[in-house]
Amino acid sequence: MPGMNSGLNSDNPTLVAAFRSALLHQGIIAGCVLVILAVAWAAIREWMRPPASGAAGRGEAMAEPGWRQLLRIGFGIIWIFDGLLQAQPAMAVGLPSQVIQPAAAASPGWVQHLVNWAGTSWSYHPIQAAAAAVWIQIGIGAWLITARRGPWSRLAGLTSVGWGLVVWAFGEAFGGIFAPGLTWLFGAPGAVVFYCAAGALIAAPERSWRTPQLGRATLAVLGTFFLGMAVLQAWPGRGFWQGTLHGSSGTLTGMVRSMATTPQPALFAGWVSSFASFTAAHGFMVNLFAVTALAAVGAGLLTAGGGRPRLLRLTVIVMVVLCLADWVLIEDFGFFGGLGTDPNSMIPMALVGVAGYLALTRAPSVAAEPAVTAGPAVTGEPAVTAEAMPAGAAAAGTVAAGTVAAGTVAGTVAAGTATPGRWLRTQLRPARLAQAAGAFATGGTRAIVTIWAVAIIVVGAAPMAMAQANGSADPIIAQAIDGNAAPLDFKAPAFTLTDQYGRPASLAGLRGKVVLLTFLDPVCTSDCPLIAQEFRQADQMLGSTARDIELVAIVANPLYHSVGYTQAFDRQENLTTLPNWLYLTGSVGQLQQAWKDYSVTAQILPAGGMIAHSDVAFVIDRAGHTRTELDFDPGPGTGITVSSFAAELASAARQVVKPS
Repeated sequence: MPGMNSGLNSDNPTLVAAFRSALLHQGIIAGCVLVILAVAWAAIREWMRPPASGAAGRGEAMAEPGWRQLLRIGFGIIWIFDGLLQAQPAMAVGLPSQVIQPAAAASPGWVQHLVNWAGTSWSYHPIQAAAAAVWIQIGIGAWLITARRGPWSRLAGLTSVGWGLVVWAFGEAFGGIFAPGLTWLFGAPGAVVFYCAAGALIAAPERSWRTPQLGRATLAVLGTFFLGMAVLQAWPGRGFWQGTLHGSSGTLTGMVRSMATTPQPALFAGWVSSFASFTAAHGFMVNLFAVTALAAVGAGLLTAGGGRPRLLRLTVIVMVVLCLADWVLIEDFGFFGGLGTDPNSMIPMALVGVAGYLALTRAPSVAAEPAVTAGPAVTGEPAVTAEAMPAGAAAAGTVAAGTVAAGTVAGTVAAGTATPGRWLRTQLRPARLAQAAGAFATGGTRAIVTIWAVAIIVVGAAPMAMAQANGSADPIIAQAIDGNAAPLDFKAPAFTLTDQYGRPASLAGLRGKVVLLTFLDPVCTSDCPLIAQEFRQADQMLGSTARDIELVAIVANPLYHSVGYTQAFDRQENLTTLPNWLYLTGSVGQLQQAWKDYSVTAQILPAGGMIAHSDVAFVIDRAGHTRTELDFDPGPGTGITVSSFAAELASAARQVVKPS
């Protein structure tokens, strides 16, 4: 999957510095948003001056059950932790080629194609993509933690599901479920599947809290999953029954040994290495234990829901212990090495299992809370609060008596009239906006942080969305290879040569146009074809501006410099279709003078024929002055770097082009 590999090192200092700068700038924006929200909250609260809480009627609302709190807070913390892991310096460049690509390497072609598309999109805009991943995941985590109930809490769960599916498909290659060697021990079916499951449970309507059905269904699905993984683990011919196979490591031994080489504290590396040695010596017994444990947990989860609380409790305890053991000894915690993106699947799996147990065995209590009122005097934590629905989406209007259940939106438009347009006009009425402001004012810290969490998701996602609208790679990649362009301002040396059609051409004759100038060897098979394609792509990026620009190359070969060679090069690189392309040549003396004037070296290599010459490009303005010099060594020569150099060249040209 070459498309997602930029060819750059993950610790490239230019890209690391740009990534840190992007995180800093977006972090400042996020901080400013939080300050603005706090000031707005204080101002609105002072302006509205809500009456004392005693003025509100009292009602009863169902308290949030423990299983939902566990999922909401637990996965909120995990999402925040994942976001912080995404901020590691190597993520911007290293994630596509060192994490995403290996994850899909053994999958079918269609999975590789899909993942390659996503990885390439990331690699074209590594800074924006990496920063977006940081803020989106931190935002989702903060949103889950602060929105305790109501529509905004459920929306946080759905957002977790949506982003989780994106990560599962494009970042985990569907958790490897389509690849051979699938096993629970290595984290199948992917950690993010459990993020999605938790999000779906959090998004469940509050009426589902009243019965144990949700917990029973969760445990039944988990039990079936564990039994399926047990069968797969026991399947012969997959290398798990052997610690060593024909002198080589078995499947499990090899996996554990590879994890032991991950940079990490020596204590943890020692644990993993010791387990690898034990597995190599006792592979059959290790796999037998794994199969038995998986089958026992699966059977226990499926059968313990029918009035066997002790068996169910024991099963859940065994499941948690098994998950923790696998997390430490096989998955090696999952987040070491500088490119770990999450704590892998065992902790999320255990959280979902425990939540299912709590949902089945512990019914939620009914807590007395303030009833929803028509005015801004909503205090405490009612069924629909400003915590649940922050500014602009808070309860907006009166609620008909007897129709409000916990979690429903106050002010729902009457049946038969709730068309989207009419509903929106209703919500934008001054009275409704005033009520929304009142609800925000009484919502407290949670309302502020919830809105802020949504805002930082937008702060992270917006630059990435705008970058994806641009089909060319970020110029920062070219700058990471060759440094920044050098701004200049001096009269460009004149030249008079012959173009690829045998006609005379001079710099003076191009006066009035912006000239992009480079030097190419017509028989080169390495850098020169890449530079030619960079010029060709730059012309396409310039669009209508290209009519004011002339693309010019001068031959950089003292042996092969006839018009026939320039024409052959143009045909080879598909440059004949560019009306503003000139490939100039001349006598050896004329060419050497041009090389000297532009400080270009052209030396014949010992093997003969091939020429070592400077890879450089100049931007010359309409008046004939050199304005920019770009180091144009194409580096790895990948599709990403070619696009990035083209974008850098096009950007430099736009800065010089002025209306005629």
